[in-house]
Amino acid sequence: MLKKLSLKNFTVFDDLELDLGSGINVFIGKNGTGKTHLLKLMYAACDITSTELNFAHKLMGVFMPSNNCPGRLVRRVRGSSEASIQITRNGNLSLAAKFSNHTKNWQSVESEGQESWSKRKIESVYIPVKEMLSNAPGFRSLYEKREIRFEEVYKDIVDRAYLPVLSGPTDSERKKLLQLLEKAISGKVIQKGEEFFLKSKQGNLEFMLLAEGIRKLGLLWLLIQNGTLMRGSVLFWDEPETNLNPSLYGSLIDILLELQRNGVQIFLATHDYVILKEIDLRKKMADSVNFYSLYENDAKGKHITCSRTSNYLKIDNNAIAETFSDLYDREIERGLKGNG
Repeated sequence: MLKKLSLKNFTVFDDLELDLGSGINVFIGKNGTGKTHLLKLMYAACDITSTELNFAHKLMGVFMPSNNCPGRLVRRVRGSSEASIQITRNGNLSLAAKFSNHTKNWQSVESEGQESWSKRKIESVYIPVKEMLSNAPGFRSLYEKREIRFEEVYKDIVDRAYLPVLSGPTDSERKKLLQLLEKAISGKVIQKGEEFFLKSKQGNLEFMLLAEGIRKLGLLWLLIQNGTLMRGSVLFWDEPETNLNPSLYGSLIDILLELQRNGVQIFLATHDYVILKEIDLRKKMADSVNFYSLYENDAKGKHITCSRTSNYLKIDNNAIAETFSDLYDREIERGLKGNG
C-alpha cells in the first residue's frame, strides 16, 4: 500500500506532500492542476516492482516528455531548477529520484531505494481515459516494433487484459464482484484469439460494436476475473466516468467500494459531480474514502495546493460542486422569471 507522496518542482507542483489513504483516494481539481500526473507517477512506482525497470525509465514511458528528456518534467521556472520525488509504502520502504531541468536522459537521474523497493511486488493497473480493448488486436506487436506516440499505460493495460485466468476456483470476493459487473453489462467477457467479446443473450458481441462505457466495465470484469485486482493490489483510474452513462455510475461505485473492502487501494481522478455524490452516498462508515482537492492558491503565488478530507461536505475548493450549484441557481432564476 502506498502511504505518502512528496514532490518538489515536479511538473506543475512546486512543493506537495500527501498522506495517502488505504482505500479509495479521489482527486478533483480544474484542468491543469496535476491530477493525472499524480496517478501516473504513483503507477510508475508500483509497476517497476513487477517489471524491474529503472524508475526513471518507467517515468519516461508513462509521461513521454519530448526526446525522453527528464528535464522537461521539472517545473518550468527561469534558471536552473531541480525536481525531487519521494514515495513511501508499507514497511517504510521509500523510493526517491532527483533530476534537474538540464538532465537529458533517464540514466542520469539520481535514484535511491529502488533495490529494496522492488523486492516486494505491488500488483497494479492503470486504466487510462481512452478505452483500449477494442483496439487491442495487433496493438502490442505494433507498439514493440514501431515508434508510436502512445504512453506506456496503454500497452500496459492491454497486457493486463490478456492475462489468463487464475488457476483454481474463483474465491467468493471475486465472484461477488464479477456478478455485480455481469448485471451491469448484461453478460460476461470472453476472448477469441486477440479479440474480446461480450457474451450475452444476444450472442457474442465484438467489443468494437459495444458502447465505450460498457467496454470499460468489461475491462474491469477482466481485471477482477484474471486476478489482477486482488487484495493488496493498487488500481489507478483516470476519469472513470468518461463515456459511461450516469445510470451506471452507482453500479460502478458499488464495485469500487467493494474492491476497497477487499483490500484494493484505489486512486481516481474525476471531473464529475455525480461520481463524487455516488461515492458520498454509497460509502459506509467503515469504508476508507478520502477526497483530495487540487487548486491554485492565490496566497502562494498561484502554486498548486492540495486539501484532503474524508467528508465530502468539507471539501475545500470543490470546483465541481460550485459549477453544479451555479447551474442550479441559474435554472431556478430562469424559472422564477418565467413565472413572473
